[in-house]
Amino acid sequence: MPRLEPLKHCTLCPRQCGADRTNPHPTTHSFCGASERPEVASVCLHRGEEPPLNPITNVFFSHCNLQCIYCQNWQISGPTSNRATNTENIESLADRIVPQLSPITPLLGLVTAAHYAHLIPPLLEAIHARRSSSDAPLTVVYNSSGYESVETLRSLEGLIDIYLPDFKYMDSALAKTYSHAANYPEVASAAINEMIRQVGIGLKTDDNGFAYRGIIVRHLVLPGHTSNSLAVLDHLASISSLHSPFSNLHLSLMAQYFPPHEGLPAPLNRTVSPEEYALVVHRAEELGFSEGWIQELTAQNNYRPDFTHPNPFQSQQS
Repeated sequence: MPRLEPLKHCTLCPRQCGADRTNPHPTTHSFCGASERPEVASVCLHRGEEPPLNPITNVFFSHCNLQCIYCQNWQISGPTSNRATNTENIESLADRIVPQLSPITPLLGLVTAAHYAHLIPPLLEAIHARRSSSDAPLTVVYNSSGYESVETLRSLEGLIDIYLPDFKYMDSALAKTYSHAANYPEVASAAINEMIRQVGIGLKTDDNGFAYRGIIVRHLVLPGHTSNSLAVLDHLASISSLHSPFSNLHLSLMAQYFPPHEGLPAPLNRTVSPEEYALVVHRAEELGFSEGWIQELTAQNNYRPDFTHPNPFQSQQS
């Protein structure tokens, strides 16, 4: 396995903060707070993704380059978070992952991995080295906030089979207030265009309905901000038509928002109303999004991970 160069000037994500990730206290120098080695909160079998991705072995990386104030994974995403986190090397992480892969349809989800993108090539090499030539082919899913550097994404070309990005905002002011990233709309738009260039605009599935190549774009509807959601859908429709007049992006329109902790400002201190979600679903239908998924409002009670447990979703999946 090739030796990794020390990450002394990090430019992996759009923040381009130039942090020295070899510093023993990276939180004092970087936005995300991640160290040079992979910090992982959980490696677990998860059944809560979109139907063609279930079940999937998800690797939940700690920290995040976005820091949304309403993050559903807030226990592990903060710059100083150490909740149930193991700082590992590539070999030990691969040892944790391989036994949990399905022998029949092995899907591997890399969740919020932008700040560890430099480790993905050697990690996948280590995983493949531990698998038998008779094993079913591995499908790698890159589960992302959408706030990604195009240059970094290009370094992953050929390694990622399915991209699973969010598109959170078309409102720059909202992106700045909630995620400290006023440039989110243009950054995410460029990132999704790059993802489509790599894997195509459709979603390919096998005879059993499991996805093995393509892209699914997610959008979480936020309470009180349907105008942002409508603008996101309009923009995604324009991206879709730019790449193919014959097929649409697979869209996952999520209603699962809930206030993850106390102290959030209104309207983030409540869930999405039926009227708000129905309005956004209607716009998606008007725009011709025919491939994808919507949620029942009961999803607001279902996605509530607890990263103090080895499997943060165990109580919801049992």
